[in-house]
Amino acid sequence: MSSTVTESTDRGTAADGPVTRAEYCAVAVAEAFAGDGEFIASAFGTIPAVGVRLARLTVAPDLLLTDGEASFVSGSWQIGADPHATEGVVVEGWSPFRTIFDLVWHGKRHVMMIPSQIDGYGNTNISAIGDYAQPKVQLLGVRGAPGNSVSHPTSYWVPNHSKRVFVPTVDMVSGVGTDNARAAGPAASAYHDLRRVVTNLAVLDFGGPDGAMRLLSLHPGVTLEEFRAATGCDVHVEGAVPATREPSAEELRLIREIIDPRSLRDREIPT
Repeated sequence: MSSTVTESTDRGTAADGPVTRAEYCAVAVAEAFAGDGEFIASAFGTIPAVGVRLARLTVAPDLLLTDGEASFVSGSWQIGADPHATEGVVVEGWSPFRTIFDLVWHGKRHVMMIPSQIDGYGNTNISAIGDYAQPKVQLLGVRGAPGNSVSHPTSYWVPNHSKRVFVPTVDMVSGVGTDNARAAGPAASAYHDLRRVVTNLAVLDFGGPDGAMRLLSLHPGVTLEEFRAATGCDVHVEGAVPATREPSAEELRLIREIIDPRSLRDREIPT
């Protein structure tokens, strides 16, 4: 990692309180889905759930959201609430589990997963920590990560940015990174599309040399030195790094009054 950073310790303010780190993260998640058309948005974690709802209300109005079970629904509802008990939420279509595979294989999905490990080319591990034959920690298994990462847009959410997550080499490749997709050839690279990594410290993409991870912005109050100290893999830095964009007044209203009035986001990223 090299170059300089424009450091900022300023925090934005709104009429009902300062902008929190969780709200900066939610807006960064929403921007990761900006411009997506009729894609199903699958987001894991509280702040990603806030972010995709915000995206549909602002920068990606055609996103498809589910009720968490088997229906596509329109409208918006509070995090943690039953959408079917919310006024204005309408079932748009039936989506049993088997149809998800059609959406995945046809590229009509944008997923935001939570990696246990991620390296500088976006290879991720959600399977096991340590030697795969005798791991120190057994995790979920690869689940849908290989198919997701080579079939449709894939982003990642890291609520606790640390060297335990950002590692030089993942212990087991579950989600395919840019280097491995390129090495595997067209079967893996043709539809490989890693978009963003949003963490509690920063926003990254894979626009560095040869698809390397690149630092796009630091959340206000985070310095480049703090970012480096928490990152165990190489990350490309180009020139002065800006601060993550502050939420607009309307975005804050949507987050605080419509999407997450109970502030569940602050449990995932404490103020």
